[in-house]
Amino acid sequence: MEDSPAVAKRREREKKTISQMIALYCEHNHKIADQTHSAYCGESVCEACAELDAYAVLRTQRCRKMDVKTSCEQCGNHCYRADMRERIRAAMRYSGPRMLTRHPIAAIRHLLNR
Repeated sequence: MEDSPAVAKRREREKKTISQMIALYCEHNHKIADQTHSAYCGESVCEACAELDAYAVLRTQRCRKMDVKTSCEQCGNHCYRADMRERIRAAMRYSGPRMLTRHPIAAIRHLLNR
């Protein structure tokens, strides 16, 4: 089933936001010399963060509840593997407060779940 234009726009925005969060986490927690890969948002990340980024973008692309969901944490359908869930939580925990200075519009939209 194909997304409505509004859901497709939201899905694309969520993929970019999660990618920006992972890139911000990587920038401040991993060596710059290791950041040789490109995240979905276009920013440089290390190999491990590139793997996490690709996984998060894929999970967002395949989300069946995008039209009604508020956040992955509150969703009844947990689609992240346990190991990846812990990695994404760490990245989001670190990046969340810092997104307001780096990507303020994305951060506010994410907080408002729109």
